[in-house]
Amino acid sequence: MVSKSCCGLLLCMPLLLAQSSGHLNLGQLHSVAGKRGDALEARIPMTVDAGFHVNSNKPNEDYLIPIKLTWTSTGALEAGEIAYPKPSLEKYAFTDKPLSVLTGSFEVVAHFKVAGNAPAGPGVAAGKLKYQACNSNTCFPPKTIDVTLPYSVQ
Repeated sequence: MVSKSCCGLLLCMPLLLAQSSGHLNLGQLHSVAGKRGDALEARIPMTVDAGFHVNSNKPNEDYLIPIKLTWTSTGALEAGEIAYPKPSLEKYAFTDKPLSVLTGSFEVVAHFKVAGNAPAGPGVAAGKLKYQACNSNTCFPPKTIDVTLPYSVQ
């Protein structure tokens, strides 16, 4: 006999698995602040689950999908360069040559400039982080995570 609580847990399992199946997690983004015309730098912490990797922003195979951050709305900020960490070259069973990947914990750094006519006060920049996670045997379908960066114009 199966208890009602076990049945409830079994019914929730697909939902729990679906929410944690991306293999890349964003850390907390801290608010950035500056005056009109200032250059700002936002550090976006990320962690890849143990046993997994994500393709770098410049994968060395055409069929691999790169990690890519794009801003969809920046408010009073002007988006600049996005700096990705230096990847490592790793050899996996599904490829003949080493791949350019990111593993463990790392940061992507987004550069902004506060617009010259920016109104004083808080705001939010919004973006999308697209990536493809893989383990040593398989690459999974690409995922997209929403990125929200709070800022303040002084």
